[in-house]
Amino acid sequence: MSDKLISPEQCRMARAGVGLTAGRLAERAQVSKVTLSDFEKGKRAPHPRTIAAIRVALESVGVEFIEDNGGGAGVRLKRKGSDAIISLEDLNAENDN
Repeated sequence: MSDKLISPEQCRMARAGVGLTAGRLAERAQVSKVTLSDFEKGKRAPHPRTIAAIRVALESVGVEFIEDNGGGAGVRLKRKGSDAIISLEDLNAENDN
């Protein structure tokens, strides 16, 4: 299980990005819907293992979490059908998909 925590904003963005309802994410993470809802609204900070379970559930459906690097933390979706990462120097019209 991931030991890195996510913010409520990252959770909301990730869930929206993959089209999961709060109920479906709560089910996948094996947490209560109230716990998830309260976390996303910033009403409470669940136990770290609960947040980790939410993160793992989102990662399992293609979400990548971006750590705060001075520009703010965020999320992105994995490319479907390809996990290949191309460096900026190698980017060209042939591999631009």
